[in-house]
Amino acid sequence: MTEVPEETREQVASDPFCATLGIEVVDLSPGRAVAEITVTEELLNFHGTPHGGAIYSLADAAFAAASNSRGETALALETNISYLDAVDVGETLTATAEETHLAGSTAEYEVEVVDENGDRVATFRGRVYRPE
Repeated sequence: MTEVPEETREQVASDPFCATLGIEVVDLSPGRAVAEITVTEELLNFHGTPHGGAIYSLADAAFAAASNSRGETALALETNISYLDAVDVGETLTATAEETHLAGSTAEYEVEVVDENGDRVATFRGRVYRPE
């Protein structure tokens, strides 16, 4: 199996938006990535539950890392997310992105977002285009 280029690992780790939200990519391999975020008060919406944008951003970060993991630029074509459950402040959410289809210059990924008990709280799907 091919390894993730060091330059790609550094690029993923230095994402300023992820740093702002507290998202960390904790595992990266070709076609796969795992990212985590701990829900803080700053990530809540006016209902007192995690903002959908925070959960989306976590899933999107895992998607971006997985789709760019081979060192080739991958640009999102489309994404969608289904929110399944809310979680509490202090919980750590984990998003695991897996490549589900790779054909020529496009690829598809599914991202499962789970809580600390392994219960799914969201499902994200995305497609990318690789212009190179």
